[in-house]
Amino acid sequence: MRYADYLAALDKHIASHPLKLGDGESVLALLYESYEDLQGCSSGHIKEDFHELYRLLNGMPLRDMDKIINPICTLCRDHEQSGFIHGVQVGVRLAREIME
Repeated sequence: MRYADYLAALDKHIASHPLKLGDGESVLALLYESYEDLQGCSSGHIKEDFHELYRLLNGMPLRDMDKIINPICTLCRDHEQSGFIHGVQVGVRLAREIME
């Protein structure tokens, strides 16, 4: 089989068997989802920060607290995901530069 034939067959296979990324939009997003599942909120520093946030919101009705906490968590998660993906991209670029 010629290389071009192999690539054509590979493209056809990939097109007929779409990659299942779960909630991720890309392979990098999928890697981040796996990382986040393993990492979670286990950092003592993160737990302390949330404890302080909840202390400051003490006495506020739960619905009002949720209106503040939920967007903060979304923002933090999006920021962490962006940093994770950028870090992987930088690592890949570094690996390419080293190989050149």
